[in-house]
Amino acid sequence: MDLKREVFAELDNVVQPGAILATNTSTLDIDHIAAATSRPESVIGHHFFSPASVMRLLEIVVGKRTSDEVVATSLGLAKRLGKVGVVVGNGRGFVGNRMYGPYQREAQFLVEEGLPVPELDSILVGFGMAMGPLAVADLTGLDVGWRIRQEHQHLQPANMRPQTLADELWQLGRFGQKTGRGFYRYPVASRTPEPDPEVEELARRCARRAGIQRRTIGSRVVEERTLYALINEGARILEGGYARSATDIDVVYVNGYGFPAHRGGPMWHADQIGLDQILAKIREFEAQLGFWWKPAPLLQRLVKEGRNFADLEDAR
Repeated sequence: MDLKREVFAELDNVVQPGAILATNTSTLDIDHIAAATSRPESVIGHHFFSPASVMRLLEIVVGKRTSDEVVATSLGLAKRLGKVGVVVGNGRGFVGNRMYGPYQREAQFLVEEGLPVPELDSILVGFGMAMGPLAVADLTGLDVGWRIRQEHQHLQPANMRPQTLADELWQLGRFGQKTGRGFYRYPVASRTPEPDPEVEELARRCARRAGIQRRTIGSRVVEERTLYALINEGARILEGGYARSATDIDVVYVNGYGFPAHRGGPMWHADQIGLDQILAKIREFEAQLGFWWKPAPLLQRLVKEGRNFADLEDAR
């Protein structure tokens, strides 16, 4: 952050008036960057997804003082680049990564609780995801995930269950594809993941230290634990105004995170399951697993009123 603020302060001194100052970031606070300049109305976030030459999504991150003209220009740029531009608010992780955090968290917890890494990823690929979450973690880099957790640690309650397995892998220098080892191992000059018995043993040790009784876990539990965490966080994002609609969230997930298009996106998928069923299961997880499964107020309100996420758009 300090380096980016320094760069933007220098850009502010040399670029002409009216120039747009855009930054590609997946997590950094756009308003904090904008505050280093004399033109916060011209500062905006352009979150490209990796690999940028392939992924169609562009999250356009709007700060408190970003002008409408700058937003419109950014949407036009996205179109010229052949991207799908989605306007999102400036909050922790924006829309996509903020939702992905709980999804990834539950995937890692399930491995500690007894599910082998390849089996977990296979279940979610079978659901329709382009890649399993642990293969994605290896692709993006476990060192990146660790750094983000450190930056956001002050936002987490002290008694939050830690992502012990991922932290242990980081301490071992297993950063994923870039080091040839992560949740999987990778042969030299190959990106093809192979199961690694060392990770299975490490997961067992993490479970023993945490007093977790490992067990057999079925595919339905995997889908519910990971996808309902995703949906619950999506409801919080909607209520906070960081996404303008449930459809925008769905567009983000289909175009940037490999969510199966035939399922319509996580929020549409939730409506098809039934928000009452999802809320009941989330309350069950809260009782069994911990306070981080607390249902989003918006989700509770919609169930009480007999409405779904799509109804929010009809009311706009």
